[in-house]
Amino acid sequence: MTHTHPHTHGHGDHGHDHDHDHNEPHPPQRDHDAGPMGVYEVMEEAVRLLLLEKGVLTDAEIATQIDLMDSRSPALGAKVVARAWADAAFKQRLLADCRTALAELQIDIGQIAEFKVVENTPQTHNVIVCTLCSCYPKLLLGIPPAWYKSLGYRSRTVVDPRGVLAEFGVKIPKSQEVRVHDSTADLRYIVLPMRPKGTERMSEPQLAALVSRDAMIGTALPSVPRKT
Repeated sequence: MTHTHPHTHGHGDHGHDHDHDHNEPHPPQRDHDAGPMGVYEVMEEAVRLLLLEKGVLTDAEIATQIDLMDSRSPALGAKVVARAWADAAFKQRLLADCRTALAELQIDIGQIAEFKVVENTPQTHNVIVCTLCSCYPKLLLGIPPAWYKSLGYRSRTVVDPRGVLAEFGVKIPKSQEVRVHDSTADLRYIVLPMRPKGTERMSEPQLAALVSRDAMIGTALPSVPRKT
């Protein structure tokens, strides 16, 4: 197993467990039955109100960004995977410069963090984790699953990735290396799964339908097309 920790300084000032996603907008309205506000909620509200007071942002602009975040789903990432499977030149651009390649598909991932695509091959299987909190490519995959944020997944994946993957139903042969990539505030990862055999004549929408959110985290494989 290769355990990569690029840009680990991104976690240096928050070595605690929390579920927020770094520096991303939070809803301006809060459920008052949810209990006392946490420190990040207090900070978010204070900064948001200051930006509104100074005229830097408007309520409408904040609402637009929240709507944009809520509209993101794994289907967006699946579209990118399907294009990479169907277009070898695009795949190379995606692996080399994720942000620029996504812009070709009119997908904006903002400037908060870098995104990196790691490719599964017959020799290597990649899996993504965030050991210290829950950094996740929301702008491409939507809301992270609850298990991704759990302490069990975050702690066990780096120690026994094959065992964790087996629990997800993914058995990696000994001949295939498992690489664990640790997401940070500065760098988020997306797995590019291997294209299933028998999909040569499938269209990009058909290919995208084979790609799940978990396949882009590395805890699942793409669906195998049904034989007709």
